[in-house]
Amino acid sequence: MYLLMIISLLVILPSASLCTDFVVHHSNLSVLPLMGRWWTFWAVGIRLMIAGLRQVIEPRFTAQEIFGIDDTASFPLVREIGFANLTFGTLGICSLFRVDWTVPAGIAGGLYYGLAGLVHVVQRRKNLKEWVAMISDLFVCSLLAVFICQALF
Repeated sequence: MYLLMIISLLVILPSASLCTDFVVHHSNLSVLPLMGRWWTFWAVGIRLMIAGLRQVIEPRFTAQEIFGIDDTASFPLVREIGFANLTFGTLGICSLFRVDWTVPAGIAGGLYYGLAGLVHVVQRRKNLKEWVAMISDLFVCSLLAVFICQALF
């Protein structure tokens, strides 16, 4: 279920949204701004909102399934991470309605994904879910970095 959600939110839904803009709406924007719009909305907005809600409501999943921490004392920390994810998620979702927020949301979300991905990289023993988290984090960071560089330079 976790892998299906990651693939849907980070590949299928943003790609479908981008294609819909081109085919149905005949968007006059080039690929990179549309890529930025849709990956910011789905990967930063929806993905981090879902992760944040899950971390606040059910911190056990992140603690045990992702990081392999069995101590319930970690739950308040996981909830704090969830609050950050809710904040980033809100910014990413709002960027769909305020186009001028897309670059700032992409920067904040991309930086978050990149740093989280690097934390996973240095972990010596990774379970499957941590490998998925690492690869998906670095994938989103890379896509958003391309968009942000194009938008700013």
